[in-house]
Amino acid sequence: MKKVAGLLLTAAVSMSLVGCGSDNETNGGKASNNTAASADASTNANAGTAVNANDTANAEPVELSFWRHDFAPEADSLKKRIASFEEKYPNIKVKMELIPNDQYETKIRTSLAGGNPPDIMALDGPTLASYAHQGALLPLDDYMNKDGNKDDIAKPVLESLTYNGKIYAAPNNDASLAMFYNKKMFKAKGIALPSKNPDEAWTWEQVLDAAKKLNDPAKGVYGWNPTPWGFAGHEGAPFSEMTFLWQAGGDVLSPDAKTAKGFLDSDANKNALKFWRSLYNSEKVAPKELPQDAFANGKVAIHVDGPWAFGSLAANFPNFKLGEDYDVAPLWKEAKQVTPNGSWNMAITAKSKHPEEAWLFLNWVTGVEGAKEWYKDTKNLPARLSTAEAFAELKEYPMNIFVQQSANFAHPRPVTPAYPAVSEAVRLLFEDVGLGDANIDDALAKAVDKIDNAIAQVK
Repeated sequence: MKKVAGLLLTAAVSMSLVGCGSDNETNGGKASNNTAASADASTNANAGTAVNANDTANAEPVELSFWRHDFAPEADSLKKRIASFEEKYPNIKVKMELIPNDQYETKIRTSLAGGNPPDIMALDGPTLASYAHQGALLPLDDYMNKDGNKDDIAKPVLESLTYNGKIYAAPNNDASLAMFYNKKMFKAKGIALPSKNPDEAWTWEQVLDAAKKLNDPAKGVYGWNPTPWGFAGHEGAPFSEMTFLWQAGGDVLSPDAKTAKGFLDSDANKNALKFWRSLYNSEKVAPKELPQDAFANGKVAIHVDGPWAFGSLAANFPNFKLGEDYDVAPLWKEAKQVTPNGSWNMAITAKSKHPEEAWLFLNWVTGVEGAKEWYKDTKNLPARLSTAEAFAELKEYPMNIFVQQSANFAHPRPVTPAYPAVSEAVRLLFEDVGLGDANIDDALAKAVDKIDNAIAQVK
């Protein structure tokens, strides 16, 4: 097991969006001795007994460390939730550390391997299995069953947080992607606007046809950016890139997640990669190096992004307005209409000395009321059914596109302890083909070998 954990750590060093071999029962479970709730030493470590304000009123001070990737709109919301939490529980202080996206995964895994992780960590959905497999996370089932309103969490989301029958994280939100397009550019070129109906997505060829007309190399304008952050070195890239494989009718792993051979290198995926390569190399409608804030600055006409983009665009580009300058359509399709899902969550590390207090904070942020506040601030796709029902705007354009796509066309990334290697292999595969114009068979063979070797090491 220790050898496998080390190999997985090495495989995951390059991931930054989206350790230890400790045993959950012995190392992660004892409630803090600083609260009244932990006075009974015979209490089961993971019993999930809720701590309330009365219990903590006269308790000794507790400081919780909380690490998260840095994204301004979400960080601002968390700061508000921390302030309200500390007002409710004055003896508990939450120290949040924001880590740059491209450094986050490396720092988390280094801290886990060194035995000094934070109490609470942000967790991208598909990385959960590798952390849980290594004993780095505290199971949350008893907490969830007691006061986590588990039945209110969308079933696909809850499944993505479950490994070997145990729940290891609480969801901040779900995620989906859609086609963002520059409305003024479309009209200037006389291009018909795409439908806003979530069931009427454009095909790849329709998007490419529009992108060719919108492309303007002399002005540095690209017709189509098919991945949100370009060729980024973090999970955002494979999150969007895998969708092209699924849309073509392919997959990444076998249904039992035991091999990529015969699946990742399928004919359907080869066709998807040929199309992807053409966008960057023969058609040249996609940027190999994405300009800064390319969509908002008019350097990309067709873009892909998630609901989190609305808050970011409104805050940073107030003159670039939805409905006037840009609009949103369902994500493109090919053989199938498919969108990705799964997003960021919060987990308690197995070595936390304050799991009861840590759960209090998790539930404060991700619970029924906290989820509503999170949506108000971030406009991220909700993971809780009660949030989706609480806001009329989630049933109206543009959020209805994301909500209905998530309900009808969502496809999760592979849930496997080998996911760090899967993610890196897929990211490098698309880079090799897009940036390097590599031979597709050779690039696929390299990716399959990397993934299957990682799966074998897990076994």
